Amino acid sequence: MQWSENGIVLGVRRHGEANAIVELMTREHGRHLGLVRGGAGSRLRPVLQPGNVVSATWRARLDEHLGQYTVEGLRLRAATFLPLPHALYGVTHLAGLVRLLPERDPHPAVHDALEMVLELIGDPARAGALVVRFELLILAELGFGLDLTTCAATGQSADLVYVSPKSGRAVSRAAGAAWHDRLLPLPAFLAEDRGAPSGAEVNAGFALTGFFLARHLFEPRGLALPSARAHFLKALAHRSDHARPDQSQTK
Repeated sequence: MQWSENGIVLGVRRHGEANAIVELMTREHGRHLGLVRGGAGSRLRPVLQPGNVVSATWRARLDEHLGQYTVEGLRLRAATFLPLPHALYGVTHLAGLVRLLPERDPHPAVHDALEMVLELIGDPARAGALVVRFELLILAELGFGLDLTTCAATGQSADLVYVSPKSGRAVSRAAGAAWHDRLLPLPAFLAEDRGAPSGAEVNAGFALTGFFLARHLFEPRGLALPSARAHFLKALAHRSDHARPDQSQTK
């Protein structure tokens, strides 16, 4: 058995003195592991960092075997994340979300979205909204997608400001007014698919996705929401606070 494809490095663990088991997200073969000879050595260690893109050839005698990778670095962006705590935590969180997918099950939409998020995650102004949308995609790929396009009560697409925690469907302002305290806020950037959301909107987006991630994906596994997610949000907020001008100096 043999195939060749580009893959995004999700994680790596040492195997023996010099080798490593590498986990890649590929477009056609999904989340796929393999042994890299010399993967723990000084030549390949910088290549096999989470977030990097490699050209990989996988070989095994039988399809169900772990197999071996030969890899070559293509897009080595992991080093650019080092001075950016929000990006480091973000990469860890994204990899953890991808691990919720069955191994070797192709999810090309997830691969493509992951590549886009990793390319832009260094920008704190965009990172939050991108990760929220990635969380929504993971929910959808695992069969728990939210319907944020039309009101569950009226079928209309205008003025959607709530989400039903029971159905995961959007609710308009008028239809949800009587039950607003039982509904989840729907931030405008998700309802209207527009860019440049405020910090409050991003936080509302994470509260929304966090509710459904916990209910459908983590709690059934006996797990809490990942700590990397909380650290990502904290680092993102810290970065945003430092980016704001000092009001005392602008008066």
